[in-house]
Amino acid sequence: MPKIVDAAQRRQEIVGAVCRIIATDGLERASLREVAEEAGLAVGSVRHYFDSSDDLLAYSFAAVSDRLLTRLHSGLTGLGTATHDQDRSRAVLTLLGEFLPLDEERAMDACAWLAFRNAARIRPFLAAEADRSHRAVAAVVGRVVTVVLRGDAAGDDATGAGAGVLDAGPQLVTAAEHLLATLDGLAMHALLQPGWMSPEMCRDVLESHIEGLRRSVGASH
Repeated sequence: MPKIVDAAQRRQEIVGAVCRIIATDGLERASLREVAEEAGLAVGSVRHYFDSSDDLLAYSFAAVSDRLLTRLHSGLTGLGTATHDQDRSRAVLTLLGEFLPLDEERAMDACAWLAFRNAARIRPFLAAEADRSHRAVAAVVGRVVTVVLRGDAAGDDATGAGAGVLDAGPQLVTAAEHLLATLDGLAMHALLQPGWMSPEMCRDVLESHIEGLRRSVGASH
């Protein structure tokens, strides 16, 4: 009898191969043939799921984005259940840490996500996913900034397309963009200089940034 292959699992294995290639050799090498070799499959097996390299890369970009967003939404749930300031502060740092290469899994996803976002500038077939994932991430970051600046609880509405930074006033928008830029910079720095920007230093910088946000609110009142 022919072996029954779980299509969803096989696609995830192929996406994993794409991410490993990006991490070691860059997105340019992630062709159908190279990905098939990395995954230990025949090229025809990969073509069974993806018609072209563009199709494979677009799917992989969405899969990496969804993994990140799943972790972020889990962090929002933890933030929403935090009732004391100290617990809320820990929950904020835990959630934002999902953006950063603090372990092997997150490093692989951060490397791939940054590479895909950069490639979307010149590869139109990646542009729609770049926009979707940015808006979804911005909504989460906007909700986190609202919690930090206003002390609100993180509600379920934070996962919606219109939540967080998209509905915020000028102060919240500026703070959210500042935080997004800080997260991008930390992730890039940690990937390029892992010997210097360690997970511990990433957490220290992030904690300092969040504390600065809180102080800026106090100074404005």
